[in-house]
Amino acid sequence: MGEKLKDAGAVQKPYPFCSTDGALLPGPLAYVRPDKFPVTPCHRLVNPVRHETHFFAINPSELDAIWDLVAEAKAVVDAKDHLDGYNLGINVGEVAGETVAHAHLHVIRRYRGDVENPRGGVRGVIPAMQHY
Repeated sequence: MGEKLKDAGAVQKPYPFCSTDGALLPGPLAYVRPDKFPVTPCHRLVNPVRHETHFFAINPSELDAIWDLVAEAKAVVDAKDHLDGYNLGINVGEVAGETVAHAHLHVIRRYRGDVENPRGGVRGVIPAMQHY
């Protein structure tokens, strides 16, 4: 699956997440960077340092580092602003919306009133299933 995505026309080459340049929270196995096209202020990406196209192929040490950085990124953002909510998202494969063939996790800060009806959260990837 990752190989097909790697060759897809929509995927950015060279892989921009293979460099830790611009990292907000660098680490030996993973790092946090701002999203280049944020959906809300403080939208962050948590990436493994090692190039891996498929999120499900990340090794346990990298997963631990990623989740530690999710918590750290949240703490940094929360220190600057009040807490309303977050969405955490992982797109695996082109059909799931992945456009960069490097595993990454989105940490998306949510603000009360940023959408008319947030009920269903990540279920909104299939709009007909969002509201239940």
